[in-house]
Amino acid sequence: MKVIICGAGQVGWQIARHLSGERNDVTVVDNNADLVRRATDTLDVQGIAGFASYPDILERAGARDADMIIAATYSDEVNMVTCQVAHSVFAISRKVARLRSQSYLDAIYSDLYRRDHMPIDVVISPEREVAEAALQRLAAPATFDTEKFLGGKAQLLGLRLAEDCPVVHTPLRQLSDLFSTLRAVVLGVRREGRLFAPEAGDQLFPGDDCYVFVPNEDIDRTLEVFGKRAHKQERVVILGGGNVGLSVARAMETRADRIRAKVIERNRANAERAADALERTIVLNGDALDATLLAEAGISRADAVLAVTDDDKTNMLAAVRAKAEGCPFAIALVNDPTLVPLMGPMGIDAYINPRATTVSSILRHIRHGRVRGVYSIGDAEAEVIEAEVMSTSVIAGSRIRDIDFPEGVLVGAVKKGDRIVKPSGSLRIEEGDVAVIFALATDVGRVEQLLQVSIDYF
Repeated sequence: MKVIICGAGQVGWQIARHLSGERNDVTVVDNNADLVRRATDTLDVQGIAGFASYPDILERAGARDADMIIAATYSDEVNMVTCQVAHSVFAISRKVARLRSQSYLDAIYSDLYRRDHMPIDVVISPEREVAEAALQRLAAPATFDTEKFLGGKAQLLGLRLAEDCPVVHTPLRQLSDLFSTLRAVVLGVRREGRLFAPEAGDQLFPGDDCYVFVPNEDIDRTLEVFGKRAHKQERVVILGGGNVGLSVARAMETRADRIRAKVIERNRANAERAADALERTIVLNGDALDATLLAEAGISRADAVLAVTDDDKTNMLAAVRAKAEGCPFAIALVNDPTLVPLMGPMGIDAYINPRATTVSSILRHIRHGRVRGVYSIGDAEAEVIEAEVMSTSVIAGSRIRDIDFPEGVLVGAVKKGDRIVKPSGSLRIEEGDVAVIFALATDVGRVEQLLQVSIDYF
């Protein structure tokens, strides 16, 4: 399949990396020649330097016979015009645009994106995706990462193991024997910076970051087994009142459990905008690193702090200061993946990577066919894929032990009808089942071959 990706920044580069790794014909377009050169030097892609919205640039990129265009430049307007040109001039059938401005995303203006107006098939909002991720992290304070699957009936939980964790130094096979009715599966482990799919004989150690897949009914027991406690969040301090912080605060005001939130925003105009938009949330204008202002916001009595300013280092330092002032749980928004290894030593409990969140959202929309969900882990190191098993799939009718999965692939759950079943070697996967599969980045292509789910567009 032929795909044009407009924008060679972090998001565009990661999407190009995913799609080119799956043997698609990918062309990257960006007006920054250095970013184009980086993409062509590191990935198996073609590159065009120029403005993505210009018809002649898209022509050079092969728009005449392209199957899809993904507009992920830094400009909403360029992304929108690019999709319009792709539709009107080149009749590209599938168009995805990343839009940041909240005005473009208001539901009352959704008709704008109809085929006879501004034809965009899928609109991705990084701010909304990040706000949703932040709410998920706050809802699961014992985890550093979480994502919903199977229609919200199961979750992937990221758990950091402490010294007092009851299951450390225990082989995973023995865990299955000890807790035979618990439908929790350890899909991935990050140890000393390396992510891998564990085998049955592997042990878990203090300091490991584990990705555990579990149905909702078993979450509380799973947290208990891994030495975690579920804490109810009643008071939250949000550092940053931009689009992300404002979206989170708005969502909290509409929730039934009535979480009390306070917002600290440095920019006065943004603080006034947030104060006007929020009804029950107190907005303070000032520096999130100011200890006096944090005290005024009641940081020592807060259950959690969410640092979502537009500066990674400010978010990390503010989260550390909030913890030092007595806040038990801190979440920081961090764009730079090289800063993530510092989170543990600094005592930051969880983080949100906007790039990974946006990449996951785009992949979820462009993987057509029977793929229902995709979640990108870490710096695009692995994916968790939810897909319906087709009758033509080579795994249909096979027991899990007989399927030729690569070493970096594990099955997290199989949904049969309304039942979520814990995978075992003897479990037979049938047509119509929905499987949740963890795959290291190098093995994603092989998994899609086994599922016979290509990136297909009508």
